[in-house]
Amino acid sequence: MEKSIKVFAPASVTNVSCGFDVFGFALTEPGDELVLRIKNRKGLHISSITGDNGALPTTPEQNTAGKALISMMNELDFKMGIEIDIHKKMPLGSGLGSSAASAVAAVFALNEILEKPFTKKELIKYAIEGEKLTSGGAPHADNVTASMLGGFTAVKSILPLDVFKIPTTLKLFAAVVHPQIEIKTADARKSLKKEVLLKNAVTHWANTAAFVYALMTGDVKLLSRSIDDVIIEPQRAGLIPKFFEAKEAALRGGAIGSGISGSGPSIFSLFDDFNTAHQIGSELKKIYEQINLRCDLYISAVNYDGAKVLG
Repeated sequence: MEKSIKVFAPASVTNVSCGFDVFGFALTEPGDELVLRIKNRKGLHISSITGDNGALPTTPEQNTAGKALISMMNELDFKMGIEIDIHKKMPLGSGLGSSAASAVAAVFALNEILEKPFTKKELIKYAIEGEKLTSGGAPHADNVTASMLGGFTAVKSILPLDVFKIPTTLKLFAAVVHPQIEIKTADARKSLKKEVLLKNAVTHWANTAAFVYALMTGDVKLLSRSIDDVIIEPQRAGLIPKFFEAKEAALRGGAIGSGISGSGPSIFSLFDDFNTAHQIGSELKKIYEQINLRCDLYISAVNYDGAKVLG
């Protein structure tokens, strides 16, 4: 019997400065929508992809959503057919987890239509398989964890998979500017140094611990002092035009913290007030308009729900 479901998986901001490959949080928008249908004909078929300007492959083995579904179908020994339509509602190569959102939406949709044989946490391992396609084969789970679970999340390890949400009562808002240049995750990771100074590592560990404590206790001032990257950001900042100007403008305008989202080029700024987020976000966008660089702006509450059913 044929069935169908429509789901949404949100974009995500990862690293959050002090938590490279560890921290992330989900946005309310943008994100990806995906329609999954159970069909009588066997196999997995990607019927259509919209919003990608023809950039993404429809061959399942080469598509992040398809690859994630294949790993899940193999474990379930799924015998029926699946057909999916992917609607990209977010930019590619933006540092906002575009590939992760597609992978999360796919496995979440199949799980829902099968009446939840897995928990959301258990689904993450399948979504990671899709992410490998865009990260040069190196598994990382920060984007898929945030997109799947929502809220602020942390990845303790991948093998074995150990991820969790960080509880907080804070109501936070993000202003994300996306200068329209593309930075591929695999390329950005290759450029990173393999060793770090001990003093920088100690600073990073301290910021990481303080970040978690600040979220759990609602200490905004401590959170602000914790969102500081002394290792990765200095290596990637040069890839993003006007990065330091934008970051400084955000902090002057009252941002709790500001930094590179994922591998960039998107820049996130966190606020505890929506109107301030909107005002400062608009000012940051103007920085790029002044140099004739097209820029998207997203103003979003932190999304504490993660992937969800639309219909």
